[in-house]
Amino acid sequence: MKNTFGSSVSITVFGESHGTAIGAVLDGLASGIEVDEEFIAAQMKLRQSVGALSTPRREGDKVRIVSGVFNGRTTGTPITFIIENEDTRSKDYGELAYKARPGHADYSAQMKYHGFQDFRGGGHFSGRITAGVVAAGAVAISALRKKGIKIATHILSCGGVFDRTFDDIQADIDSLNNMEFAVLDDVKAQAMQAAITAAKEDGDSVGGRLETIVTGVPAGVGEPWFDTVESVLAHALFGIPAVKGVEFGAGFAAADMRGSQCNDSFRTEDGSLTASTNNNGGILGGITTGLPILFRTAIKPTPSIYKEQQTIDMRTMDNTTLQIKGRHDPAIVHRARVVADSITALVLCDQLSQRFGTDWLADTKN
Repeated sequence: MKNTFGSSVSITVFGESHGTAIGAVLDGLASGIEVDEEFIAAQMKLRQSVGALSTPRREGDKVRIVSGVFNGRTTGTPITFIIENEDTRSKDYGELAYKARPGHADYSAQMKYHGFQDFRGGGHFSGRITAGVVAAGAVAISALRKKGIKIATHILSCGGVFDRTFDDIQADIDSLNNMEFAVLDDVKAQAMQAAITAAKEDGDSVGGRLETIVTGVPAGVGEPWFDTVESVLAHALFGIPAVKGVEFGAGFAAADMRGSQCNDSFRTEDGSLTASTNNNGGILGGITTGLPILFRTAIKPTPSIYKEQQTIDMRTMDNTTLQIKGRHDPAIVHRARVVADSITALVLCDQLSQRFGTDWLADTKN
């Protein structure tokens, strides 16, 4: 398995959904960065299941930091985050040892790991593993904020309901980062929640799109060709379970534009670059322009649904049926939002450290 991402600043994830614990190791981060455990807890809460829109599985998600932090600041050595699994119910997964759940990694995992994988709750493939990413991401987000870099994600669409896009960017960022259900239009938020509830009542699920914006990243970060900012971000974002698409700026809509429509016309205001549009998502030639980085992430419907489905018996390769039991989310897009923020922060810490040096992120004045 390949569970580590990043060059200068890297994250390694570990654990299984129904194992003793899950977590992450954050390595390469500069010394002297403040680690705010209250902020980590607040970020973890944004990922937790809450109310009828999420799984009934309730995890406390208390984060233990067992290395790399001393007197509230990073030491420069690997930071290890451990999160105990407390509310597991493995008996719900008995027949899944041999019946492949449609939409899940059961069959592909069987082909790769020959039956030795932990199938309970999805094992290492579960969205549960993202808890460690959020814990590590909270430290990265804090470090970036000290450098004037802000990240925010909203639910652009869910269940066929669309939110508005970013308008007053700084105000929208500040508003979103205090929301449990991150939607910019309150009326659309209610409609999305109704769509999730309707799918749940039908034993089904819905997906959605996330839209992420990043402000304050200096121009000149990234590489052309194979390590473009887009390719590195997309690589990491596709590691989030259920992500099936990533697009930057105008994305696929750019294919239907003329050049005169797609090009972002440059101007300067008070010596800083501005543009009339941001169809390229703040990245040209794989390198940041200093304009806001903008991208969208497609989240597929939760594959665990309560409707009877056709599948196979992996022992005999005979056709059979499956009706999933247990506790599952009718939608995960609202919980995935903070994961997208966290992945983005971790990638940017890595990119910025490669461009300006590791100590660029450090609060050396203190």
